[in-house]
Amino acid sequence: MASSSGKLTLVLLLSSLFLHATLAEIVCEELPKDLCAFSIASSGKRCSLETYASRGGGVEYQCRTSEVVVQRMSGYIETDRCVRACGVDRDVVGISSDALLEPQFTAKLCAPACYRKCPNIIDLYFNLAAGEGVFLPDLCEVQRTNPHRAMIELLSSGAAAGPAASQSLDDLAASPAPSPM
Repeated sequence: MASSSGKLTLVLLLSSLFLHATLAEIVCEELPKDLCAFSIASSGKRCSLETYASRGGGVEYQCRTSEVVVQRMSGYIETDRCVRACGVDRDVVGISSDALLEPQFTAKLCAPACYRKCPNIIDLYFNLAAGEGVFLPDLCEVQRTNPHRAMIELLSSGAAAGPAASQSLDDLAASPAPSPM
């Protein structure tokens, strides 16, 4: 009799663990809009907020699983503390390196409160910067010592294709640097 109650206890314990693991799984398509951006599914793929046209002609948002795989993290929803510290926006649609062109954003991203304490956001922007031919640790070092030069280096990497990219580097170097936030 003691053997059957021990087996029952073991089955209940294992069932409980299985149920807990199932409930804790993060699926991007099930996340609300305000938690989507900067989250990582249990599969290890980044979540991305996407837009689509609704039946009424408006724009609707849905969280989707991207094809971007995160090597060292899975099943993670970014904290509000890191969102604030890094200056990112949970309402951002898609995954893009465009924010790196904004000096105020780069200053927050490279600040110790973000750079040392928010590995998920740093991993994302490390890879986005690398896609633009920029090494994020070098960009952050330059950002700390000479923020204006950091933007010139980023622009000269080919990361920008807008009107600023058509200016010469001499024109950019002559313009005043933005004040830090």
